[in-house]
Amino acid sequence: MDPLQYNDLLISFTSEFLPLWNDKGSGAHKAVSLWRPSTAPDALSSFFSLGDIAVGHYRNINQGKVVAVVSDANKVDGTALRPPVDYQLMWHDEGTGALSNASIWRPIPPEGYVAMGLVYGVNYDKPSRHAVRCVREDLVVPSKVGELIWNDKGSGSTNDLSTWSIAPLDAPAGEIYLAPGTFIANNSYARPALVTYSLRLALSAQLNELPPPPALVGHESPALDETGPTLQVCELPWFCVKDPELTAFEQFQSSSVYRLERTDHHLLAGFGHNTETTNQPFMWTVTKGELGGHAKALAFNANVDLSKEWPVYAHAFELAFSAHLDRNFTHTQRSAKGWGHPSQLEVITYVAPNKAVAAYLLHSEYRLLRQDGSQVSGTVSYVNGDHVYLSESREAEPQPEETPAPLNTPETAEPESEVTGYDLFDDTLTP
Repeated sequence: MDPLQYNDLLISFTSEFLPLWNDKGSGAHKAVSLWRPSTAPDALSSFFSLGDIAVGHYRNINQGKVVAVVSDANKVDGTALRPPVDYQLMWHDEGTGALSNASIWRPIPPEGYVAMGLVYGVNYDKPSRHAVRCVREDLVVPSKVGELIWNDKGSGSTNDLSTWSIAPLDAPAGEIYLAPGTFIANNSYARPALVTYSLRLALSAQLNELPPPPALVGHESPALDETGPTLQVCELPWFCVKDPELTAFEQFQSSSVYRLERTDHHLLAGFGHNTETTNQPFMWTVTKGELGGHAKALAFNANVDLSKEWPVYAHAFELAFSAHLDRNFTHTQRSAKGWGHPSQLEVITYVAPNKAVAAYLLHSEYRLLRQDGSQVSGTVSYVNGDHVYLSESREAEPQPEETPAPLNTPETAEPESEVTGYDLFDDTLTP
């Protein structure tokens, strides 16, 4: 799989782990085992662990858990990563009766860098500085302490220890916060008041400029849809999507990136031809917002919510992350009210004498696609009521066989005309 990139940091994933230690024989009330992410495959040869992994059982986690590993985009003199300058001892298992000795160490990062997890030490020896990498602080964001993984209650250890997961804060629109999958520790059984970190990724779509509404020629009502579609694309890392047909392991192997496509076209909302000698008002009522209810199905089936921060529903083996689509991409610059709550919109405009006006709204369809082009869940349809696009009639171009006017004919100035368009509506007043 191709790695993800944020600035000069590369992020990949592994589902292979080396067993380090477990507390069998310690007498602790809970179970724990420690594992080290493996970067042995050739594709991960330049990647490093952010810290070791703690799980609250003794089962094999290979091919059942996925965590992030990192590399520097600049392989020669890059600055995204640095080894720790030293380690601080957090805990050792002396007095527990565990079948093998273990110690847990906190990496001490260089200035301007942060440590994102703890490291196991064989027996009571300090780990190698190359066992882990610290990340430059502009590439991460503060996070929060997650759930309790293990504590040594009942073990008889000479000092107390509790281990905890890391959980990301809610990401703002256009970003992803990804927890590293590592753990932190406290020398007591209370929830620690520690600063933790998550990796950052951008989630901004590449938005193309919308074409103008169809030109209205003459006074005939236009077709319902006269413009070609415009495609907008937002790429989603595999861990953002709960694929109903693939396991998490199969996803990052076969579809590491998903495409959320938005296809836009102008939808005719109303047409008016003024045959009077004075400006006349025209009014049309259209439905705006999400149509068909498929957005809820997309959130339930694929865990992708078009209206708010996600993930929405948890699924097996998911990485802890938070994401929020760019509001320009989801039409929620003002609010998310249109998603799941379609409503009526009144469009009012004044049309000049002997003129015609067509009013258009932007209609968007969202499709979530795997890398092979197959679609996940159904197509979501949305009509944006924030803007009304008006097209005023213009006279048809003269045909070649028409006789041009004599050159000595005085030019007659065409009367000035004006089309004033307003989407005069109030969501609180319209049904």
